[in-house]
Amino acid sequence: MRYDIGIDLGGTNIVAGVVDGEGRILRKVDKSTDAGREPAHIIRDMAELALSATEKSGISMVDVGSVGVGVPGTANSDTGVVEFASNLYWRDVPLSAMLSARIGKAVHIGNDANAAAYGEYTSGAAKGYGSVVAITIGTGIGGGAIYDGSLLTGFNHAGMEVGHMVIRKGGRACPCGRLGCWERYASATGLAITTRSAMGDDKNTRLWDIVGGDIGKVEGRTAFDAMEAGDNVARAVIDTYIDDLACGVINLINIFQPDILCVGGGVSNEGEVLLAPLREKVMIEVYSRNSGKNTEIVRASLGNDAGIIGAAHLYRIHEEDK
Repeated sequence: MRYDIGIDLGGTNIVAGVVDGEGRILRKVDKSTDAGREPAHIIRDMAELALSATEKSGISMVDVGSVGVGVPGTANSDTGVVEFASNLYWRDVPLSAMLSARIGKAVHIGNDANAAAYGEYTSGAAKGYGSVVAITIGTGIGGGAIYDGSLLTGFNHAGMEVGHMVIRKGGRACPCGRLGCWERYASATGLAITTRSAMGDDKNTRLWDIVGGDIGKVEGRTAFDAMEAGDNVARAVIDTYIDDLACGVINLINIFQPDILCVGGGVSNEGEVLLAPLREKVMIEVYSRNSGKNTEIVRASLGNDAGIIGAAHLYRIHEEDK
């Protein structure tokens, strides 16, 4: 049995796990990233976590084939250099070489959303499908696409930044510098913004009860909770939110026509309350609606483990490219 280490490098936490050839995580460990430190210090922590996860899995580094890292930014998988990661304050960091020097194994890197998509492709909801698009709905919206086993990352490894396609020209300001980006409406952050706006317009909605009268406590799930309690304002918020989510999903399907589109991230925990109306809205407008085949829209199955599993399996892409 082959074992590989997957590391999910986030702006808040670093999580490392030992993954077997079937995509099962034997053991995972984590610690705070403490972003803003020198890259060498963070990479040292990554190496220590990789060694700790291996030891706690009951195997040695001799049994480990490779290490993969999912990075929140532009990761050049050819050179092993993290060209830009805003949450880490990194620019042009030779991550593969630096980490490999510490643990003595080949290190492959990729964008974290791409790694999560690849995890669903190798071991999750998209396993067995030829073409896959996966989106992760969290603070923002990340995306990844796989065709015939290869990640589509663009010539400069910065592709599939799907959260930054504009769905409302001149709309909400986005930290990326554009106006009206998809993630400003369809991420958990975007949903919270829409929820607070609705609360400002109606002081009688049960949304206020859900947050104990403190609008600062609004989260992505607040409107779902209030809708479940029968609040009509919350229902309207969710309907608007799913309209916005569907707009981006339709764009992605029209461009890629994948066999399957996986929806992950915290908002996906709403399950069919989210996905059933999303599918209905997509089928009304998607260009291929009259086709005999249409993209399956499903919930991603690996949760927060997708990035670890996908990172651990990045070696497969590099082996196939040889």
